[in-house]
Amino acid sequence: MPRPVVDSPAPVLPARQPSPRARRLTVAALGVCVAALLAALVTVLVHVNAASAGATSALTADAGHIPEGTIVTLHDSDVPAIARLDPALLTALRQAEADAVADGIPSFHVTSGWRSPGYQQWLLEDAVERYGDHDIASQYVATPDKSQHVTGDAVDIVPLDAQLWLIEHGARYGLCQTYANERWHFELATPPGGVCPDMKPDATA
Repeated sequence: MPRPVVDSPAPVLPARQPSPRARRLTVAALGVCVAALLAALVTVLVHVNAASAGATSALTADAGHIPEGTIVTLHDSDVPAIARLDPALLTALRQAEADAVADGIPSFHVTSGWRSPGYQQWLLEDAVERYGDHDIASQYVATPDKSQHVTGDAVDIVPLDAQLWLIEHGARYGLCQTYANERWHFELATPPGGVCPDMKPDATA
């Protein structure tokens, strides 16, 4: 009888070992990759540190920054945001405040006055990040070269009662709300006792 055919397993061949030259090339390639990754990490850290330093320098009293929740009045002459306002604007605001308080309105508090160009730029970039759109952000924050805060010609006032009083009576002192979308923003925009000009829709106008 013929012998049955039995399938033999394929012979197991020893794994081929890379040559010394191949091993050297592999190590060199790995070294290049590691170096590139380290360089990229250093670049990221440098940019992060630079951004952090920029934010730190922008958010200082000397740059006009007033921390949220801090009470600053028109009489805090040692605060740069107040001290660097246009003197005529500051005088008009103080006169208006005295009359408003006599009418039972709370004292005016300033949330923002004079700003440095760096602080203004930081505010714009922060608004772009918050809204996710440069055009929308520009409706609320002007560029440093167009901002009336940078020149010391604008101030943001709270509380609401003070804003409403100024909107109604501010023209007596030359003070006007200049942007329709910013009830808190006032500038000298008319002669005392004059008529305030039509408000611009926003900071892009």
